[in-house]
Parts: sequence; structure tokens; C-alpha cells
Amino acid sequence: MYPKGGWTRAFHYVRHRVSRLPDTPEKIARGIAAGLFTTFTPFYGLHFVVAATCASLLRGNILASLAATFFGNPLTYVPIGVISMKMGYFLLGIAPDHTLDKSLVAKFIGAGEDLFANLWAVLTGHHVDWTRLLVFYHEVFIPYLVGGFLPGLVLGVVGYYVTLPLIRAYQNRRRGALAARIAALKHRKQQAKEQKSRGH
Repeated sequence: MYPKGGWTRAFHYVRHRVSRLPDTPEKIARGIAAGLFTTFTPFYGLHFVVAATCASLLRGNILASLAATFFGNPLTYVPIGVISMKMGYFLLGIAPDHTLDKSLVAKFIGAGEDLFANLWAVLTGHHVDWTRLLVFYHEVFIPYLVGGFLPGLVLGVVGYYVTLPLIRAYQNRRRGALAARIAALKHRKQQAKEQKSRGH
């Protein structure tokens, strides 16, 4: 839940790893966009798979897309879920029925309990009841899926245009520093040769 060293250190580590990826700035930025978009999908536990698929379709860097999914974390999941579901309710023109489960957490728990209980019922021959799982599907999953598309798309586009110049500048600076080191090594090597020839 809480990374060792804190979220700030984790953020800087991910940013450092992404900026050092051996790929073009455009492909890395497209990968980041795919990962950011993925955080607004309800496929928890499958975000890596979704991000990698989106990155492949966009011809983006897959590793960058996986790193960008860390935008979805325990600090951001609640606002992401609220935004996505409210947008979904608005777009679908529906209102959630809170008569069975009043809270979002209760709907998640109820769906999990239904799934476990019904799998056990199938094995033991008892009555199967999918009521709470259907409530979760209609009142959480579908609104989340529909409502998360637009904000996820906006975040992905913003992420692309924000990170592209940053990655490009970082790579140019890194290439410049590498070229300067190589030039310095060549200069020292040339000086050593000159000193050796004067010694003879």
C-alpha cells in the first residue's frame, strides 16, 4: 500500500527509469499515454495487460506504458473511480439503486461474496444467487467502463504532450553529456600520445 521510501521517491524512480528507456521520445510518450489511459479502466489486476495491449496498438513503448500505470495507486484510485462512475451514470442516463448495497465498497464486497458463494454452491449443489454480482455489473462495472473512457483519453493525451518535450530534452541532454565525455576521453588519449612521443 505504501512504497518503501515514500510516494515521492517512488515517483522519481519511475520517472528516472522511463526517461532512460532506449527508444524514441514519441514511442515512450505514446506508451505513457497508454498507461495513463489504462488507470481509468475497471480491469483491476489486469492493468499491465491492458496497458501493454494499448501501447502495442499505438506503437508505443510497452515498458513505458507499464510504468505509467503506477499513476493508479491507493492515493488516486478513489478519485479515479468517483470521476469514472459519475461520468458513466451521466452518459448512460441512469441512477444507481442503493436499496441493496448503499456504498461502492459494499457493492465490491457483495460481488466478491456472491462469486465465492456461488462457486461453492455449484460444487455442493446448493442454490445459486447472482443478485449482488449483477448489481455490481450494472451499477459499477458498466458505468465505470463507459465513464472512464473520456477522462482516461483526456489524461492520456495530456500525458503525451507533457512528457514528449521532457523526454526529448532529457535524451538530448544525455546525448550531449555522453558526447562531451567521449570528447574528453579522446582529448586525454591524444595528450597521452603527444607526451609519449615527446618523451622519445
